[in-house]
Amino acid sequence: MSKGQETKSAILDEALAVASRVGFTGLSIGRLAEQTGMSKSGLFAHFQSKEQLQLQTLAHAKRRFVDTTVRPALTVPRGEKRLRELFERWLTWESQTLPGGCIFVTGSVEFDDQPGPMRDALVADQRDWLDTIATVVEAAVTEGDFRPDLDARQVAFELQALTLGFHHFARLLGDEHATDHARTAFEGILERARAR
Repeated sequence: MSKGQETKSAILDEALAVASRVGFTGLSIGRLAEQTGMSKSGLFAHFQSKEQLQLQTLAHAKRRFVDTTVRPALTVPRGEKRLRELFERWLTWESQTLPGGCIFVTGSVEFDDQPGPMRDALVADQRDWLDTIATVVEAAVTEGDFRPDLDARQVAFELQALTLGFHHFARLLGDEHATDHARTAFEGILERARAR
């Protein structure tokens, strides 16, 4: 990685931390300049607009999510173990990786009814995530861990609903038992999915 790429990656790390706390709409070149100690003109040279800053921060978040959550889970043997690893790594992503929790949840709330490039990028990212879950579930069916008639898309829906609920209980409500509840709900999903 070149010095310029390292600098931009560090800037995007800071942008990601800011966006996780104040949302993408609160992320601006001016605010990022304050956080990084860089000049607005220097940051403008990297991003050209607030929308480009948001889009590049979202793309950086996706790369980081894939590197910390998806890729490591895919090294675990196929089947229920891999799905468990994916879920546990998502819990870590949500609760420990960023100061404000999952940036994709935050962004989805901000842009769910706002047409434009950010919404389009978030939709694509969420569809990729659901596809990943469904693929892992389908592999568990093939391995014989889950029943042959299991609807992988339904499981992906339930897991996504569970992760959104976890975010709500852990972040908004400050429920100290949110992780335990999420794991219990996950076990229920697995129990219904298992081969009899």
